[in-house]
Amino acid sequence: MTALPTLNALLDANLAAHPARTAFIDGDATLSYAQFDALAEQGARWLEAQGIGAGDRVAVWLVNRIEWLTLLFGAARIGATVVAVNTRYRRLEVQHILAKSRAKLLVLQLNFRKIDFPAELQGVSPDALAALETIAVIDSDHATPRSLLGKPVVACDSRRFPATRIRRDAERADAPLILFTTSGTTKAPKLVIHPQHTVAGHSRRAAQAYGFDAPGAAMLAALPFCGVFGLNGALAAFAGAAPVVLIDTFDGPEAARLIQTHRVTHTFGSDEMYRRLSDAAHGDRPFPSARVFGFAAFQPGVSHLALQLAARGIPLIGLYGSSEVQALFALQKPESPFEHRIEGGGVPAASAARVRIRDIETGELLPVGKSGEIEIASPGNFTGYLDNPDATADALTDDGFFRTGDIGRLREDGSFVYETRKGDAIRLAGFLVNPVEIEDELKSLDGVDDAQVVSIELDGQPRPVAFVIAHAGQTVHATEVADALKPRMALFKVPVRVWSIDAFPVTQSSNGVKIQRARLREMAVERVQAECAAGH
Repeated sequence: MTALPTLNALLDANLAAHPARTAFIDGDATLSYAQFDALAEQGARWLEAQGIGAGDRVAVWLVNRIEWLTLLFGAARIGATVVAVNTRYRRLEVQHILAKSRAKLLVLQLNFRKIDFPAELQGVSPDALAALETIAVIDSDHATPRSLLGKPVVACDSRRFPATRIRRDAERADAPLILFTTSGTTKAPKLVIHPQHTVAGHSRRAAQAYGFDAPGAAMLAALPFCGVFGLNGALAAFAGAAPVVLIDTFDGPEAARLIQTHRVTHTFGSDEMYRRLSDAAHGDRPFPSARVFGFAAFQPGVSHLALQLAARGIPLIGLYGSSEVQALFALQKPESPFEHRIEGGGVPAASAARVRIRDIETGELLPVGKSGEIEIASPGNFTGYLDNPDATADALTDDGFFRTGDIGRLREDGSFVYETRKGDAIRLAGFLVNPVEIEDELKSLDGVDDAQVVSIELDGQPRPVAFVIAHAGQTVHATEVADALKPRMALFKVPVRVWSIDAFPVTQSSNGVKIQRARLREMAVERVQAECAAGH
């Protein structure tokens, strides 16, 4: 029986084959596999010096930078777990994650562009910090505070520790490696558990399935490591020995420059990201090195965009993934007809993966071509939601398939197609967001009796807008709503328009009265168009 892989086994394979080859390109610096191994060992020793050991959790609240990865590989060596914190999250979300994960250490950068991380932490409930012992700061200087939230602050200065490997006895394939967040169907994010073997094994399979191990392959890590979409792509490239080009946050002109400079063959992102990339690129064929530019469609008009980009030699390819089954779970065949290639879904990276479709009304399994809920069993599936056995049981079938909550269909060639969410989730800034999360916050505001949130396209991006029913005799002002919500949630979740109405449009169904979200979206578009016509 083949032993299950660990995360650092991916590094060991590259060290054995080509230790001097470039593993990462970070600005003007390049790191070989041997150099990265030394950084990972220093990261492990630094974590131990902070009192972190097997079973402990380390919350990482950073943009894409090499320290994110060295902390991950270092934590794996000592059996610790990284809690991935989205840099777009704000106080309430970070508070929930710290409390739920019981992280012992929080690593952050004091300021990054417009993000003031310490300010976002102000007001976090002390109850959420019961397990937190230390806050570590990257790029610390003389202005670094001695304490935050009543916790001591230390410098994340791992490079002063020895880089010689001491031991690896705590590194186990079944040890939890990382906790990802997912909005799911509840107000607060759930924490998705992935042990080392699911991440490492999936990275190897994706490397082979998607050509990361082909000569000349190079990857642009354009998406944040705090989510599976960003991290899985980088680790797949790492497993395939393809250099990973880092960019701290996505910027169209900078991404275009990096692709051209480093002859990038692979990258992944949203359709909106590719719009920005295309706008920044000049010439008929700006990216001749492009092989696999995988994308997820989060807004309308993707066929038109894909056609425009194909004419310029930019090969958009549909894919599928989630926090539970990992990103890059499946990718459409590059040689497929255009209309098939740009659909979400594809062929799973794992040959052992099984995808089936279940009728959402009858519960029967469906044949090829019939739409229903996608269910997945794969060696890369998550092992559960942290401290949430009920949610874990609800997400899994009796025979171990994950109920994705997505609607799709099977194709004759063995691939599948993702069509839409089973529920009413919306995509904002590349992240799946449950509108109920925003609606609950709206309904907690003075003067708001009820609220509904939908997403429409504004300025080329999906944006949340809200319809509210105000309390009798009161008026709800959009600016006041935005000011009240900004400290409580990620800015991309704050509605950019708020309109008061007397009642929501509804329809009768066999299951009772349902709010017509499609009609709300139409109403939102009509109102924005009216504003534009009026010159507002």
